[in-house]
Amino acid sequence: MDNKAEFDSLVPPQHFNRRSFLVTSLGAGFALATLPVAAQTAIHTDAAGLIEGEVKVPVHDGEMVAYRAAPAGLAKPPVVLLISEIFGVHEYIRDTARRLAKLGYFVIAPELFARQGDPRKIESVAEIIEKISGRTPDALVMKDLDASVAWAAKQGADTARLAITGFCWGGRITWLYSAHNPGVKAGVAWYGRLVGTVNEFTPRHPTDLVGELKAPVLGLYGGVDTGIPIETVDAMEAALKNGSPAAKASEIVLYDNAPHAFHADYRPSYRKEEAEDGWRRMLAWFRQNGV
Repeated sequence: MDNKAEFDSLVPPQHFNRRSFLVTSLGAGFALATLPVAAQTAIHTDAAGLIEGEVKVPVHDGEMVAYRAAPAGLAKPPVVLLISEIFGVHEYIRDTARRLAKLGYFVIAPELFARQGDPRKIESVAEIIEKISGRTPDALVMKDLDASVAWAAKQGADTARLAITGFCWGGRITWLYSAHNPGVKAGVAWYGRLVGTVNEFTPRHPTDLVGELKAPVLGLYGGVDTGIPIETVDAMEAALKNGSPAAKASEIVLYDNAPHAFHADYRPSYRKEEAEDGWRRMLAWFRQNGV
């Protein structure tokens, strides 16, 4: 059984039958759970020279809202799927999309929590995990990302040059989608969880998928990340050496003194040196792998 069929079979039918999207617009600003924003470090990228804004992506059960940023006037730009943290597609993700678009990428950041609720409007991280991110089925995410790629192709983007990157929750999804879609050329996972609870929503984790990776993944992790123990990073690094050819071509970079969310320039966890180094490595990884 191929990965797409396997992911589909792992999700209870009721999750695919829901046709009500609770989030139909992205709004503005940062997620409530991330406030107050560290104004002294938060990066703002303007939209000059870009086509950007909310779009609706056709999916199997309706339309999913997403943020798109792309260079104006550039024919067939390569595609980057940008996957959010548990806070959804708030201003930090939209700004990151604009940064990538300024470099010539067609970036799409889908609101993958649209059926479960709006994490931007919830102040409690625990509540977001319990009610939204923790109840978003991996298989449905894979389907939505497939639909996002198909939508990008219809807009004239070059999906033969496809990359994916994501932060925290999105970092884990980056690993999963790089095992799911053979069209992905490169993945960059920023501090994505590698192991976890197995349930109906998350039946497999990155460490379970090293034999199925279709694209090489660059993992960027913090050495003092209290949510992702170093031993799990070490275990993943060892597992990659015995995985698929793409797994063997994958790499993990550990920033010894960085906490979780060290790229999140709007939060106290931001570490400028490590974030900038990781960004450079990400861009080099994309280029090295033809994106």
